[in-house]
Amino acid sequence: MFASRTNWRLETNRLTRALDAHRKSGKELFDLTASNPTDCGLTYPGEEILAALANPRALEYRPESKGLREAREAVAEYYKGRAGFSETAAEIDPERVLLASGTSEAYSHIFRLLCEPGDEILVPAPSYPLFEFLADLADIRLISYPLLYDHGWQMDFSSLREALTPRSRAVLVVHPNNPTGSFVKPAEAAALTEICAAREMAIVADEVFLDYAAAPEPARTFAFHDRALTFTLSGLSKISLLPQMKLAWSIVSGPEALARAAVDRLEIIADTYLSPSTPVQLALPKFLALRHGLQAQLRQRIAANLSVLDEMLRESKCLSRLDHEGGWYAILRAPATGTDEDLAVALVERAGVFVHPGHFFNFPKGGFLVLSLITAVEMFREGARRLQIFFDSP
Repeated sequence: MFASRTNWRLETNRLTRALDAHRKSGKELFDLTASNPTDCGLTYPGEEILAALANPRALEYRPESKGLREAREAVAEYYKGRAGFSETAAEIDPERVLLASGTSEAYSHIFRLLCEPGDEILVPAPSYPLFEFLADLADIRLISYPLLYDHGWQMDFSSLREALTPRSRAVLVVHPNNPTGSFVKPAEAAALTEICAAREMAIVADEVFLDYAAAPEPARTFAFHDRALTFTLSGLSKISLLPQMKLAWSIVSGPEALARAAVDRLEIIADTYLSPSTPVQLALPKFLALRHGLQAQLRQRIAANLSVLDEMLRESKCLSRLDHEGGWYAILRAPATGTDEDLAVALVERAGVFVHPGHFFNFPKGGFLVLSLITAVEMFREGARRLQIFFDSP
């Protein structure tokens, strides 16, 4: 009765069962996987947020396929003054901005634009597992290319080139990656552009974590890319810490004729699905303006938790942390005596600590644990203490 594209494994996995059992026991759980910024103890300017949604114009429905012009202008303003991967100064044309209800919807539109059923998109590994479901729903195949870790993360271009086939349509980069926190380096962006331009493939750049660089200087963006057709995605969920507002965008750049044709087709796709919520579009300029105070709080939280983690690691004999360039996550390397799911289950059952096992993010082997750095500091501190005891006790 059901389409094969939804033939996913629906049974509850061992880790979920262990979590359910732990919660039913009444024991305290130290959850180090938090990803919802609205539930992490940050101080939100509630009155300003609600006032921005009270625009009387929201009572009228005047859909625009790309999204309201003023909202798209606010997106263009967000990128003003940012550095790209070339020396050419550029600004975003609001006509090259298309709004969506979330980056998942924007991905769906782009996959439909680029791919016939069975075509292929290259995606990094490790990376976020959401892409697998989006690919299934678009009837396309994901082909992994590895990110290698050697004193920092780097793209494996040899494996990427070997993975290319006549059905390859795009290379997806997450900049910075979730969960590795690694940014695409300028030399990597240049090599990727050369590959994609030569094969008439697109670059799809997910930049939702772009503002959370560990380095003091702002990270470069793909939004000004001009040598290969490029789609740059971001949205309110991470930029303004407002995932409940459901507004994102894609920016189309690249050779003029290709970019113009892509926008024309995407506009019809977007019009078919109708515009995102009018109140949120009208509030977008205000929400983007509020990002500075909210991001400052979150960056302080990330720095505090990294300090807690590194303090613990100095005392640990068994654990180490991989380099962190940006984003919200830290990756621990732990002794691999079994699968990382075994390890995550044991941590719940014996230490009351919940972390993501590496396989959740398609790590190629065991021994990796992923921790959220936006967890409330006291919970993070106790969770880190319990991790050390778990691994270092005889």
